[in-house]
Amino acid sequence: MAAKILPVVKLATKVTIAGGAIYVAYDSGLLGSSEEGSVVLGKAKAAIPPAVDEWMKYFGLELPTPPKIDFSPLQAWNSGVQKSIHALSVAPTRAGEYTSQGLQYVKDLTK
Repeated sequence: MAAKILPVVKLATKVTIAGGAIYVAYDSGLLGSSEEGSVVLGKAKAAIPPAVDEWMKYFGLELPTPPKIDFSPLQAWNSGVQKSIHALSVAPTRAGEYTSQGLQYVKDLTK
């Protein structure tokens, strides 16, 4: 009986943890706009170092200082999508250019 219940309990635990993580991410604004993400990042930058210092004092450990990262989500928001759409928008022109270059090359070879 216990062998049949254990996989169900494991699955329920995993689903609960994943659902909780999604809820926390949505509730804190991580899944919102870039402005909301920037605000959440600022809150995390302010809250995480004191918490880590407190835990390190509690456990008596010492960590190296983390590097400073100057990253703004507002500047990088959807940059990959923008580059992909730009590549798709110039694709017909590039294909025409490459075709004419290929035809010219074949004509030069046949002379």
